[in-house]
Amino acid sequence: MEIPGSGYVVVGALVVFFGWLTVKHARRLVTVARMVRSGTRTTGTCVRVETEPYNRSDATRHFFAFRTADGRDVEFEDLAGWSVKEGTEVTVAYDPRDPERTATIAGRGSWSPVLQCLALVAGCGMATLGFTAVFLYQVIGGN
Repeated sequence: MEIPGSGYVVVGALVVFFGWLTVKHARRLVTVARMVRSGTRTTGTCVRVETEPYNRSDATRHFFAFRTADGRDVEFEDLAGWSVKEGTEVTVAYDPRDPERTATIAGRGSWSPVLQCLALVAGCGMATLGFTAVFLYQVIGGN
């Protein structure tokens, strides 16, 4: 049994979801680029690496900690390569006015944090455009 309009709902939901991801990662890209260019730098440490169920390599989350110039301890999650393990020292760039929201790893290797965010924005943006095209095709002239 087919529900009329269900294809519109599913594809529309995918457009909204990938659009939201694109905006979220684009905002993070702007913050990361600003911090890498002009943020305060300090040394931080990878304090924890969490893997999702079934040990999928694409589902690894890295958490880092550092101490700000005014003595606050900050922990944040950021993108990191597979070679970053618990205890790895990294360079952290952040805005002293809001270190919890702006902290990023700076200069950790071949994939810069800016390129990683840019890849996420590009991928999510292409998915948004693709699902939007499918949605418009369905609405305007498709079956």
